[in-house]
Amino acid sequence: MIKNVLGRELPEKIGEYNVKPFQGAYKTPATHKTIVTKRTDGHLLAGEKKLLPNLESAIRASGLRDGMTISFHHSFREGDHIIGQVLTAIRKLGIKHLRFAPSAVVNIKNPSIVEFVQDGTIDRIEASGVRGELGDAVLHGMMDHPVILRPHGARPRAIEAGELQIDVAFIGASASDDYGNCTGQIGPNACGSLGYSFVDAHNAGRVIVVTDHLVEYPCVPASISQQYVDFVVKVESIGDTAKIGAGAARLTKNPRDLLIADRTAALIGASQLFQNGFSFQTGAGAISIAVTKFLADQMREKKVQASFALGGITSAIIDMYDEGLVRAVECSQSFDAVAAAAIASRPGVVEIDNADYSNAYSKGGFLNKETFGVLGALEVDTDFNVNILTGSSGKMMGGLGGGPDVAAGAAVSLVTIPIIRGRTPSIVKRVSTACTPGETVAGVVTEAGIALNPKHRNYDLLKEDARKSGMKIVSIEELQKLAESMTGIPAPIEMTDKVTCIVEYRDGTVLDVIHEVKHYD
Repeated sequence: MIKNVLGRELPEKIGEYNVKPFQGAYKTPATHKTIVTKRTDGHLLAGEKKLLPNLESAIRASGLRDGMTISFHHSFREGDHIIGQVLTAIRKLGIKHLRFAPSAVVNIKNPSIVEFVQDGTIDRIEASGVRGELGDAVLHGMMDHPVILRPHGARPRAIEAGELQIDVAFIGASASDDYGNCTGQIGPNACGSLGYSFVDAHNAGRVIVVTDHLVEYPCVPASISQQYVDFVVKVESIGDTAKIGAGAARLTKNPRDLLIADRTAALIGASQLFQNGFSFQTGAGAISIAVTKFLADQMREKKVQASFALGGITSAIIDMYDEGLVRAVECSQSFDAVAAAAIASRPGVVEIDNADYSNAYSKGGFLNKETFGVLGALEVDTDFNVNILTGSSGKMMGGLGGGPDVAAGAAVSLVTIPIIRGRTPSIVKRVSTACTPGETVAGVVTEAGIALNPKHRNYDLLKEDARKSGMKIVSIEELQKLAESMTGIPAPIEMTDKVTCIVEYRDGTVLDVIHEVKHYD
């Protein structure tokens, strides 16, 4: 066994996976190289066609075989209809032992992804999270190979470095022409930004666009160009846009959550960095959307305009853009129907490549210019490490998403979290799974006070701003003891020695591993 800098014990090797222990958030591994995988085949002559009659014919034409890697984007979230249709077609063709590598696993049903693991269609998974039925099955040891979990910024890095080689990418588009120019911005089932699929389109061996809305050539606007697309298939339905926001909470009415959100916005408003031209990202959780609303109030009061808002975008951000509080909206994902429609209708709302949003191994992305990032969490420990994956019940509760990337990139990253949930403490001595290293977290905002991280690079600035504003600052240890006094110490979940998930950091090193939940007869 070896230890990383967080003190997490890790096997040196897990199956065929060689473990590189996490050394620190800003320590680039000397061995990192970017190998952009240029596609050199697939030349199409004038007059040849890409539109095929069904998914099975496109899968055959792609050359998909046993043991290959397939990918999807998650822009339709809980409303996705594409993954189930594609996996069903693959199963009919008898193709087995695939590596399933979507940008994130959505909790789809009828059919469930679990069914395709059970019948051997899928035997490996790499994604940012595996929540819901699939996540619980993974934690209970369903898979022989451990799932590799990466934050959003690590996925394009892994693809470009050749660590994750995608053979066939299936890209759902709400509109496409018969030659593959496609978008998520228009059509009856518009999902908005296709930013998470750009790296797949540019690097996969074969690219299949799946749409339910064929338009006259050329498709305008086009998020993905025809030059990257091999085949096009029209199906009856690609997704239910009403469910895009499922799992992403709406504005909370909980007084505790509103208090946390108000404090977060007030802390941002009191900062020396809160001035014309600042930038921010707030996300789509219940507290996060409330932070967005309160932040807008701060901006109105102090007559401050943001240069840009970033990341997954909600209608609340679009409202701020329409009011002139935000000059530009850089959208890697659209969290609701209003945000999805905004890219086509508002010139300052821009679709961006996920790699441009969160890949640390580029010539510079948006996160390097972000001032404030607001994050959610399941747990935070006294070293400010964050857990956003596993709950105290032994269930998989979330995905890594872009949280670790935002924390590392933003000048000030704030975790919003109640000190307890039900009878479970949220501020603990040691998180059950380390997902975001504490050195990148500037502060934790709770209903019981704000804890600032003395090891964060902007601690002195934040401490001075908080002192001048008269805010209640407490230590993280005080919050942990208060939470523990209210709930007691939960009994730990018993685990076996089997590793079910490997949690990578954005640089490809290992932050933690998740073991199988112990079974009882």
